[in-house]
Amino acid sequence: MKKILSILLTLVALAIVVAAGLAFYVRQSLQPVSSDSSEVRFVVTRGQAISAIASNLEEAGLINSGQIFSLYVRLNKIDKKIQAGSFTLSPSQSSSEIAQALTEGTEDVWITLLEGWRVEEIAEYLNKSDLEAFSKADFLELSATSEGYLFPDTYLVPREITAEALYNLFTRTFENKVAAEFGDLDQDELKRLVILASLVEREAREFTQMRHVAGILENRLEIGMALQVDATLQYIRGEVDGKWWSPPRSGDKQLSSPYNTYQNPDLPPYPIANPGLDALKAAYDPLQVDDLYYLHAPTGEIYFGETLEEHNQNISKYLR
Repeated sequence: MKKILSILLTLVALAIVVAAGLAFYVRQSLQPVSSDSSEVRFVVTRGQAISAIASNLEEAGLINSGQIFSLYVRLNKIDKKIQAGSFTLSPSQSSSEIAQALTEGTEDVWITLLEGWRVEEIAEYLNKSDLEAFSKADFLELSATSEGYLFPDTYLVPREITAEALYNLFTRTFENKVAAEFGDLDQDELKRLVILASLVEREAREFTQMRHVAGILENRLEIGMALQVDATLQYIRGEVDGKWWSPPRSGDKQLSSPYNTYQNPDLPPYPIANPGLDALKAAYDPLQVDDLYYLHAPTGEIYFGETLEEHNQNISKYLR
């Protein structure tokens, strides 16, 4: 009996020592990494897991232990409060101070340009964002001849960023994306690609549809057939009742404009929107098809036809 009691006491003592050691380790892990008060810019991306944030903090030399940091923020229910954005942190801050800092508002703003927006839509969106130095008028002036070349993406930008800096960011991103995806294109090749991609972006939803529509438009161009793209009519009309892409009316086909693809059997002179990478890829590598026609059903589906007879059958079946 004495032997069993002795063993139990030893185990209890050992457990106390381990617990004390663990508590000491946790406390030390939550302490500042150093007394160095230099500042480090740290970015939390959207949807990033706490484990990934903690690992990046440790790798940046801002905390002692990513695992202990993750445990701390979860136990204290801070994990749901951490924001995405850019923060100025220091190795002289404790883990608890860093965790709190990540919940108190970022220095930057996340903005997202959607595929298929025209310049005016981008300007309106940016004007409503929390950008302290942004000027809508300046942005519209800068981008007046850059329709199609403002790359749709999600960006993290300083709150005090100017219209000029934003314009440069969007066009530089476009240049980098195009160079990485397609290599060197001469100016004429690039212009044609972007114009066609802008039509495809407005006329199709996903990549397979985009390639099919691009193939049809190329077929029409090859035989000198008018492209008859409704999105070009919407572009000519501009904003109607607060909407930039209102459904075209039958009378719009008579609008006098070089963008009217019902009257002019060629591509428009310039892009009608800012295409995303999928639309650019589709325009660069269209699907080889025999179709000359397509229509959009109210369900969002696109139906294709090789002949006018097939196209009329699709109209009767899906639109009437």
